[in-house]
Amino acid sequence: MQISLKWLSQYVDLPSPEALAKGLTAVGLEVEAIERIGQGLAGVVVARVLAAEKHPNAEKLSVTSVDRGEGAPIQVVCGARNYAVGDLVPLATVGTTLPGGVKIEKARLRGVESFGMLCSARELGLDADASGLLILPKDLAPGTPIAEALGLEDVLLEVNVTPNRPDCLSHIGIAREVAALLGQPVRAPATVVQEAGEPAARAVQVRIEAPDRCARYAARVVEGVRIGPSPAWLARRLEACGVRSISNVVDATNFVLLELGHPLHAFDLDKVAGAEIVVRTARPGERITTLDGKERLLEESDLLIADRDRGSALAGVMGGGDSEISQGTTRVLLESAWFAPGSIRRTSRRQGLKSEASYRFERGADPGMVLPALDRCAALIAELAGGTVRPGVVDRVARPATQGQVRLRWTRPAELLGMAVPREEARRVLLGLGFGELAADEEGATFSVPSWRVDVAIEEDLVEELVRTRGYDAIPETLPAAAVRTPAEGPEAGVVARIREALEAAGFSEAINFSFVAEPDLAPLRYDVAVGDGTTRALGIALKNPISAELSLMRTSLVPSLLKNAARNRAQRVDDVRLYELARVYHPAPVEAEGDAPTLEDLRVAGVLLGRRAPAGWTGGADAVDFYDAKAATEAVLRGLGVAGARWEAGGEAWLHPRVAATVRAADGERFGWVGELHPRVAEAFDLPRGVLAFELRVEALARHGALVPRYHVIPSLPAVLRDLAVLVAEPVTAEAVLAAVREEPLVGEATIFDVYRGAPIPAGRKNLALAISYRAADRTLTDAEAEAAHGRIVARLAARLGAELRG
Repeated sequence: MQISLKWLSQYVDLPSPEALAKGLTAVGLEVEAIERIGQGLAGVVVARVLAAEKHPNAEKLSVTSVDRGEGAPIQVVCGARNYAVGDLVPLATVGTTLPGGVKIEKARLRGVESFGMLCSARELGLDADASGLLILPKDLAPGTPIAEALGLEDVLLEVNVTPNRPDCLSHIGIAREVAALLGQPVRAPATVVQEAGEPAARAVQVRIEAPDRCARYAARVVEGVRIGPSPAWLARRLEACGVRSISNVVDATNFVLLELGHPLHAFDLDKVAGAEIVVRTARPGERITTLDGKERLLEESDLLIADRDRGSALAGVMGGGDSEISQGTTRVLLESAWFAPGSIRRTSRRQGLKSEASYRFERGADPGMVLPALDRCAALIAELAGGTVRPGVVDRVARPATQGQVRLRWTRPAELLGMAVPREEARRVLLGLGFGELAADEEGATFSVPSWRVDVAIEEDLVEELVRTRGYDAIPETLPAAAVRTPAEGPEAGVVARIREALEAAGFSEAINFSFVAEPDLAPLRYDVAVGDGTTRALGIALKNPISAELSLMRTSLVPSLLKNAARNRAQRVDDVRLYELARVYHPAPVEAEGDAPTLEDLRVAGVLLGRRAPAGWTGGADAVDFYDAKAATEAVLRGLGVAGARWEAGGEAWLHPRVAATVRAADGERFGWVGELHPRVAEAFDLPRGVLAFELRVEALARHGALVPRYHVIPSLPAVLRDLAVLVAEPVTAEAVLAAVREEPLVGEATIFDVYRGAPIPAGRKNLALAISYRAADRTLTDAEAEAAHGRIVARLAARLGAELRG
């Protein structure tokens, strides 16, 4: 934001530019640059033409004698012809360097000496006009510096206004800050609107059809205007702030924008069909041509200022070409409104259209400035364009603005900042910034928030106002009143650490991925998620405002991200991959949940492995990993967490290989997760070969059944009796069922299966399981008879329960 100090000085007394810049920066309005306008014209003065004669050796040149305000007249050779003796013109004296870089020196032109140069507006950098000399007003005194004579001397501050301070995007906004900083009052511009004629309500009607987007819309009518160029003071003031002068009416709206910070728009009332303004959203397929000459296709969420027949402006962003002010305009409809910031921001971003108006509206315009800005601009148009303002304002209020109230406890600044702020100082600062004291007691006071301070809502905001006015450097370096205690680690931290330790010991590396994925990443792994009484297929939870299409869903499994990691590694010729990830997955809330219920979050650990079991070397070949490598990694996690009695069942997720998948459960049946080989079609979808193994476990379920603190068990001091057992069982009988039956015998210490055999002479449909069983009693050494009796009970139980036959 460029601030003119000449303009700013009309509202508040100013210190030096350097002191002002330092003060504004201290209160949070960083001054990035100080530019002195008019310094490039040093050495250019007002001169009076005393005489002019034809150049003796050149038809297009003349020899002039000019009075520069000191000493004797000097001779200057000139090529322009638009002047007369007695005119005042700019003279660049010898030694001057003009804005274009031209250095003026004593010269001899076609045999005649010249001691300077008479200048055009273009040569001074003031205008593009180079047709002749710049003729100056008659009342100027020769010798006056041209910057002073034309009112060009000014200092500009480039102020970096943060997004939360839209009130400072104007000269009056900066004036408020300077006044509070220096303890001065603000001299607000006085506005008197001279009205005449019929009421404005008879010339135009206003209707708001989108009250959620437009809280207030006010209009005035100015008739009998004459469109023309703006006076020099207005044009230079706008141009100093980076705004191009267009015409007296348009410049008036821009002047008020820079002065008061409230955007306005002027329509040609004769081009408004039906003499009616309708604030509405765009219709399907509606188009509008904006002032930049571009036709724009609108969406139904875009807010329009329309007349009876068509859209006339993109509300709060840019006007339309169909109703713009032109040379033939005589009746002006002046708009002042308050639009919802979010609506303007979305339209501006979607259309790729930024303007001074949208810049302010999308940050939050001052609802209290709607009428003052309208009156100020109407009076200025009447003054500049000679128009007459119709009586009254056509004012439509869809949602009245409410004034915020915030309570400040007198002790709160000391608690937050470590320094006390006396209550009288707090009152003085806040009142100086426009806050109003509504009520006070010994503990604190309640202040009303001025309409322009959209960034103040809580007590801490008031404390910030106090400290930034005093200066952030004033905050003392103090230690906290109480020592900070490090909180104890939660139970989840120990579980996570054990899981990481187990998997990294098994050769896995940890991966960290976004929780967001694309729908094609989850599509091969369609999850069935129970919702309410039915079941629905949930690929993921769609984000309302995704970063990109590739990150549009909250993932329901960690495996797709790991598969993409594995594919990326293979693309870089890393064929042996073991990766795991510890993170949360997300599922929809149950249907019966009311309102905006949060998603169901579940902490998972997942892993993928493919390639060789171990690098090829002298002692072994490069065997590929298989199901038992993934199962071993899962069992390592179970052992690390102290999970006892886990059960394995054949079968897993639908997208795993049907013959190479297992589900792991707790002893009480709760599901921990699954292990298996990817179905070949799923592997192909991720550009991976066959034989990719994966697992995924629910961490919270593991934690419930784990024992991070191991229990002491007495080391057996008595010998065990070892027996082998070979039984024939039907193919569907699982090894888990056989082991469960064996372990029911009280004297069994350990039981493991060390061989499974199918084939001749075993009958078809049956298999041989070989078990190693250890019998032991805690209080005595077992006799052979006791061991044989226990062995016989096991054989009988297997035969009765599972149809097993003892193999000789």
